[in-house]
Amino acid sequence: MSNAQQVTDSEFEAEVLKSDKPVLVDFWAEWCGPCRALGPTLDALADEKGDKIKVVKVNIDENPAAPSKYGVRSIPAMFIFKGGEIVAQTVGAMPKSDLFKWVDEAV
Repeated sequence: MSNAQQVTDSEFEAEVLKSDKPVLVDFWAEWCGPCRALGPTLDALADEKGDKIKVVKVNIDENPAAPSKYGVRSIPAMFIFKGGEIVAQTVGAMPKSDLFKWVDEAV
């Protein structure tokens, strides 16, 4: 079971834009190998830093509105939102240490 919360287009505003803490959004798809490889790292991030940042996943095939709005062209694409604004973004899978460092610098 994933520790990262699945979010739909209809939940995006409430769960991400109106969140009282920073949110890492992973735009992904089931068919994307690097996306699946990144999954356990995002679960670890949710476990270890869940008090500082919320981790959510948006399946781009099932929820096309949010990725379209934010110009997602390649996946996995990760965005960090604070107060409804994008404060950091990156594309592609990365090692756990790099992901944690990126999150720490953004948050």
